Amino acid sequence: MPARSTLYRILGVCAVAASRILFRSHLLYDVDSVNFALALRRFDPTAHQPHPPGYFLYVCLGRLVNLLVPDANAALVAISIAASCGAAWMIHLLTEEWFGERPALIALVLFLVSPLCWFHGIVALTYIVEAFFSALVGYLCWKVYTGHRTYLVAASLALALAAGFRPSSGLFLAPLWLLSIWRMDWRKRWVALLVAGAGTLAWFLPMTATAGGMGPYFASLAHLWLTIPAQRTTLSSPALAVARSFTIAWVFVLCFGAAAPFLFQSSAKVTGPSRDRRTFAWVWIAPGLFFFTFVFFAFINSGYLLLLSPPVFAWLAMRVCAFLASERHTVLRRAVLAAGLAVNCGVFVWAPIYCSYRGVRNFDRTLPPIIRDFREHLDPAKTLIVGFDSHFLGYRHAGYYLPAFVTVQYPEVSYNDGKRVFLMHDGDTQVIRSFGAGGFDRFAIFPLPAGEEYSTYMKKVQAKLPAGTLETVVIGKSKMLMAPASAIPLLFPSTADFQHHSLARPPD
Repeated sequence: MPARSTLYRILGVCAVAASRILFRSHLLYDVDSVNFALALRRFDPTAHQPHPPGYFLYVCLGRLVNLLVPDANAALVAISIAASCGAAWMIHLLTEEWFGERPALIALVLFLVSPLCWFHGIVALTYIVEAFFSALVGYLCWKVYTGHRTYLVAASLALALAAGFRPSSGLFLAPLWLLSIWRMDWRKRWVALLVAGAGTLAWFLPMTATAGGMGPYFASLAHLWLTIPAQRTTLSSPALAVARSFTIAWVFVLCFGAAAPFLFQSSAKVTGPSRDRRTFAWVWIAPGLFFFTFVFFAFINSGYLLLLSPPVFAWLAMRVCAFLASERHTVLRRAVLAAGLAVNCGVFVWAPIYCSYRGVRNFDRTLPPIIRDFREHLDPAKTLIVGFDSHFLGYRHAGYYLPAFVTVQYPEVSYNDGKRVFLMHDGDTQVIRSFGAGGFDRFAIFPLPAGEEYSTYMKKVQAKLPAGTLETVVIGKSKMLMAPASAIPLLFPSTADFQHHSLARPPD
């Protein structure tokens, strides 16, 4: 039995690896993906290389992989694929520990065809890495919770490492870890606290030193928090809690696909988990679920919920197993399961949404022609690129894939001491008070994706300029909005300096 279970686990992980490799992305898909790629060259959260809180161990691992895989996107996607395999392995182990061999196999299959997990296994983002650490920490904490003292140090160290890859993991998984060590005697608790503390300091101190010190690091973190998440809590709008609940429910369906309805199966028809497992699962899920409902969450950040997915995969697998175990309509039930798995694959491949293979392929086709037209038809010395803080085709993609050009982000960003602007050149980012605009003849707006939301935003930008200032010009095969350099101060009134020709002047 153990040998057969291990064989299933190995075959399942191989299937996960093959499916992710086959559908992997070939370009940096999201704005955060570009942030991580930039951090492989220079780590600086104040310049969003990467964005705060920094993801220090993820960047360090990315640099190691980048030594073997020169392309930054390929290196980061390789980490996502490896994390997918690790998550599949740990979810199988957890489910087998809770419910047995057959539910464990079903959990592995559900993870394999999960549209959301599949997507995050093929792009350069950290969410599937967080899912792996969630499953690892959860499994180790369960062993500690059930009296296996030998797992105490491993669980504490895993929690510290998880926080180094994504600090939110440490925040949301800490209650589960505390619950697990609470059953130990006071000496073991102190050992756990010391290991977790030492493990955290081992990456936190080098990270803040690399980021320029505690002051700049926490200032950048506070600025990001105050400008985005703090503006979207339920304190600013109580109705957001209701809207987010529906969004979370939709992402839940997207994650588990056709298996999602099994969570609502009557408990009388299944052998439910023991009280300990129920308590453990809820402590695992509740902190993150509370935060995402009442503090911050958006569909574009759907990967956040992968942190909560490992125990749900186990729970769903147990219920699916009970559904298949019924002696009535056995063939029909198996056909329903097969159809559900096919639906999940279809959603991942063809759904017209952000987190699908269709979305990835569309982006991989859209960006290269634009980059080629800029390179072949525009002079970097005379043309300034203006881009937007967009997840797709924003200033980050322009600055990364067109390093010879100077790229600035619109709009200017407010800080406590005044306006600043994000400027990219030669594969690096500066956040500066002013930039020399006098050397340019014109500026070109990096084209946003097609869609009503983007068109509406562009109309607002155009409204800030006199009629006729922006002209639609065909460059190669791309249509671009361009304007004379004299209009740059209309978009950047506080930071554009026409008296200087140098690219940038750093903060005082």
